[in-house]
Amino acid sequence: MSARHLLAAVQPDPAISYLTTGRTWSLVAILLGLAGAVAGGRALARSRGRAANGRRGAVVALAGGLAGVVIGGLVVAAAKGGPGTGYGIVGGYVALVVGVVALALGGLTLARARRLTDGRGRPGGS
Repeated sequence: MSARHLLAAVQPDPAISYLTTGRTWSLVAILLGLAGAVAGGRALARSRGRAANGRRGAVVALAGGLAGVVIGGLVVAAAKGGPGTGYGIVGGYVALVVGVVALALGGLTLARARRLTDGRGRPGGS
């Protein structure tokens, strides 16, 4: 067996060993959605009794979740093949799910912050 055959047997498949454009965009979408979900979870945990602190986290969660859903949806829509083809379709679906979770956490936090204030940012809402 020649050295060239040994090297060919050791090298991984090119579709698996590098990041394609679809995989890169799906990773970006996942990270944005994950950042939004973390911010939303932290804001929801901290918003109990402190409405002003929850709004900023809720806005970050909504922005991150929306970005994750939009980019993930675009990756899924642009994919020409299924899982393992390098188009990032699995990551796109993961980004959609994580983005929806971030949107839900941000919405819950914002609703709680509105309930705790009177509409002008002061405590004592209805």
